[in-house]
Amino acid sequence: MNSDTGEIIIEGRRLTLGEILDVARGRRGVAISSDPGFAAKIKRSQDVLMAALEKGAPVYGVNTGYGKSCGKRMAMEVSTRNGSNLIRFHGCGTGAAVGIQEVRAAMLTRILCFSRGYSGASMELIRHLAEFLNRGITPVVPCEGSVGASGDLTPLSYIAAALMGEGEVFYRDSRVPAAEALRLEGLAPYTFAPKEPLAMMNGTSIMTGIAALAIDRTRRILDASICATALSIHALMGNAHHYDPVIARAKPHPGQDHVARKISELLQSNEDHEKLAATTLESLQDPYSLRCSPQILGVAYDALEWITRWVEIEANSANDNPLFDPDAGTVLMGGNFYGGHIVFAMDSLKAAVASAADMSDRQVALMVDPHVNRGLPADLVRAPGDDAMYNHGFKAMSIASSALTAEALKATMPASSFSRSTESHNQDKVSMGTIGARDAARICELTERVTAIHLLAAAQACEIRGNIGTRPRLAAILEKIRSMAGPVITDRPMDRDIAAVARAISDGGLFNLDTP
Repeated sequence: MNSDTGEIIIEGRRLTLGEILDVARGRRGVAISSDPGFAAKIKRSQDVLMAALEKGAPVYGVNTGYGKSCGKRMAMEVSTRNGSNLIRFHGCGTGAAVGIQEVRAAMLTRILCFSRGYSGASMELIRHLAEFLNRGITPVVPCEGSVGASGDLTPLSYIAAALMGEGEVFYRDSRVPAAEALRLEGLAPYTFAPKEPLAMMNGTSIMTGIAALAIDRTRRILDASICATALSIHALMGNAHHYDPVIARAKPHPGQDHVARKISELLQSNEDHEKLAATTLESLQDPYSLRCSPQILGVAYDALEWITRWVEIEANSANDNPLFDPDAGTVLMGGNFYGGHIVFAMDSLKAAVASAADMSDRQVALMVDPHVNRGLPADLVRAPGDDAMYNHGFKAMSIASSALTAEALKATMPASSFSRSTESHNQDKVSMGTIGARDAARICELTERVTAIHLLAAAQACEIRGNIGTRPRLAAILEKIRSMAGPVITDRPMDRDIAAVARAISDGGLFNLDTP
């Protein structure tokens, strides 16, 4: 890191997830190292490539066709034109655009890939990508069209096209032709050297960019879920002993211990312990969605440890094909573009996040049901007197929570299980990594909304219970919720309330518990 500018120096070192997220969110720029040794490392792989071409040796995707067509050979002057053609014929993506932050993360991971010194990419290409990041030029990348086999060929082709001045980009809060953004920034369209078009496209960067942002969203969701659960425990007069540290020590999963400690901290009361027990404890054992919350959410916290490690490794890897060994001077055809680690990580992540949604939905169901909510009014209705008869409080909110949760759970089917043969049976076993990452992002989105409903319902229930002031930390969380959404006294639409609280979860800060 450059301490003067805050820029992250690209010099071949491994970046952390936090650094990748900083660049993705525009908090920090990137600068390319001026160290001659770094430039020399990059050039060595180019030298291996050019030496092979001069000898007339076949170099996949440079002087040969692509995929099943790799048996076709072409002259050098033809192969130069073939590079831009590769970019254009892959321009068949469909669907909504991948998020700006995710695409920025993808561009950074392409830079990191080339910085390893195996891809045959030039310093000029690395610098051009860095200029896009630093100047806020983000290619418009359709989200659909990748099976994650030879990496993200179709999605990444849109980044490559933007470098050439083709396609569209997000720039200055608008969607504009790439050529216009380049003109306004005084940048010339990039002319790819041999192998560079394939190096741009043949990799796992889109799925990795999406995965990086999903990890961060998951941490924020889990923090908010702990806050909502602690509020629910209070509202339902739950047993605080379920979160005793001895229980966690008896089954020492770090995530479980973390959740139990945070819930216990939030439940700390300034009221006499015996008096509190006498007035709040109605049940020896609470339902599982409350009692087992450390065990439920702890799984996700623990999974994030290895998921983060895998995504960081992928982000910092040379994941294109072919690669060039600068020491041996050899051209190596392999399969580093395969997104197997990303899809397995995301399939696991989405199951853990959807489980958190399910837990929240069950807690909402407990609070609205007069048979199990320990004296709270049905549907958390707060309307006074006779008005209570025709007001319905959180009845529809509980249905919405159930619907969102069902959709999240439905999307947990492992994407990795849907490998299919494509491209004339050359890509006969594919990772589905990009689809798995997109699933994870969608489940995060749904779970943010479920958790928002959970927080709103728990806030309403705590206010009805009326003694939230005995637990100052919970009272502070309630105050945060009320800064975004007021209580429901008489029936009103609550879609904006859900959106506001979900946005606060996604943006982070309001419910941050300093997660490990």
